[in-house]
Amino acid sequence: MTKTRKWPPQLGLAIALAVLMAGLAAARPGFITLGNLVNLVRQISINGILAVGVTYVLLTGGVDLSLGSLVALTGVIAATFAHPGEYAVVVPVSAGIAAGALCGAINGVLVTRGRMAPFVVTLGMMTSARGLALLASGGRPVSNLSTAFTRIGSGDFAGIPAPTWILLAVAAASHVFLRNMRMGRHVYAVGGNESAARASGVHVNKVKMVCYTVCGAMAGLAGVVLASRITTGQPNAGIGYELDAIAAVVIGGTSLNGGTGGVSGTILGALLIGVINNGLDLLNVSSYYQQVIKGVIIVGAVWLDRSKKS
Repeated sequence: MTKTRKWPPQLGLAIALAVLMAGLAAARPGFITLGNLVNLVRQISINGILAVGVTYVLLTGGVDLSLGSLVALTGVIAATFAHPGEYAVVVPVSAGIAAGALCGAINGVLVTRGRMAPFVVTLGMMTSARGLALLASGGRPVSNLSTAFTRIGSGDFAGIPAPTWILLAVAAASHVFLRNMRMGRHVYAVGGNESAARASGVHVNKVKMVCYTVCGAMAGLAGVVLASRITTGQPNAGIGYELDAIAAVVIGGTSLNGGTGGVSGTILGALLIGVINNGLDLLNVSSYYQQVIKGVIIVGAVWLDRSKKS
């Protein structure tokens, strides 16, 4: 009996991405210009960082809907400490990441100790963090940021945008952690079968705490990068970002049920989402239609995930 050869899911996604890019290049030659490609990878970086962070949570079978609000809150906090002549650039960066990690840890405590559904917990955090961002900023953008801080989002190194280097570093570190470290293997074990993992001696609550805290820290990093890029801490920033991030992760092959997937697929998913957004803009597609298309993509990604389980 001949066995059917199974191709890695990332291969199909990479082919789809290549075909999409070729089609856009044919329809809009401006797509492959250096300026647009640099802008594309800079835009993808924010969603990519968020997607890498939420990969941890989805691998455990959880979810985090608070990402967009955390981006706004951490961006405002970072911008508050980023005025010229007040603090070294490490202070606003650390403050933003720490604030995100703290919010993520709160999510983790409520999910593990409070035994609450991740959907409910992170939905509450989404609302609370947005309110805190508005309170901290007085409902107005926090501006007048130092050049050293804004260079994080607008600068480049060796012709590649600084946010892209940050994404690559985050993705590489997360890939090594999840695939090669003991705690990373425990993340997969918890998502694959929580009861079996607990019976095997895995500290399930500790693993989930780490994942939610890392996810929050990544949201904080994304908030810092975004505030740096747009040169303001915007309390209304990040609306809908969690949907793009989760879609990128699921499209990249990480199951909503947990236990399968990884960072490499997440990066490909983020690239696909970014290319679609950029292509629709170049094709002058109305923003209303763009929302419809992105919604269809998200539903399609979930449907594909479910179909693989049946």
